[in-house]
Amino acid sequence: MKPIPLYIGYEHDCDYLPGRRAQMAYVSPRVPLDRAIYTRLAASGFRRSGEMVYRPYCRDCSACVPVRIPVQEFRPNRSQRRVEKANADLTVTRKLDVFDEEHYQLYMRYLRSRHPEGHMVLSSREDYIQFVASEWGDTGFYEFRHGSELLAVAVVDHLDDGLSAVYTFYDPDQPRRSLGTYAVLWQVAEARRRGLPWVYLGFWIAQCRKMAYKVLFRPLQAMRAEGWVTLEETAERDRDG
Repeated sequence: MKPIPLYIGYEHDCDYLPGRRAQMAYVSPRVPLDRAIYTRLAASGFRRSGEMVYRPYCRDCSACVPVRIPVQEFRPNRSQRRVEKANADLTVTRKLDVFDEEHYQLYMRYLRSRHPEGHMVLSSREDYIQFVASEWGDTGFYEFRHGSELLAVAVVDHLDDGLSAVYTFYDPDQPRRSLGTYAVLWQVAEARRRGLPWVYLGFWIAQCRKMAYKVLFRPLQAMRAEGWVTLEETAERDRDG
């Protein structure tokens, strides 16, 4: 398979760790992307935001770690089993239309509640679609409903070897349901049903509180210089020096 050309973006303030500078490596926009190529890139630690496929390329920091769940090995813990039980009354349906006004309104409610300080809270309808969709991707917009009430939407890319969790937004007035956790659990179950080995969760940053939930899906694999290893192995290696 041919090498994939990259370009390095400008340094900017890190969105996750205050006081740090960040830089990204982007897949060249001249590369014609499709599901097969993106599967290869996801397995190499890349992530999609709209049409852009990128990976952190910071000179003095390696805090952003690509992580994925090995579907066959994953077993929910007690808290996660309670979340599954609490949401057993929900139905999940794939929405075929890319843009949906009901989705957008829920997205904005979620951002205003959970990320009021972020720039995304000013998103227009066009900004929303440019963030979640791509022309070349096989993307599913999965609705989680209680009766007719929309409680959550999970935007999921379908890969040859798994599912990639692009973004999930949900009703901020339903904290007892832990809808973000349930959306990941559903994706693991859906990947298992399809016979796929992985659910890609994007990047995990140990120092970022908003990403702490990812380490609860164990065993969790992290991408290091030597390839994909379980997070427990990397912790033991770091302790051993």
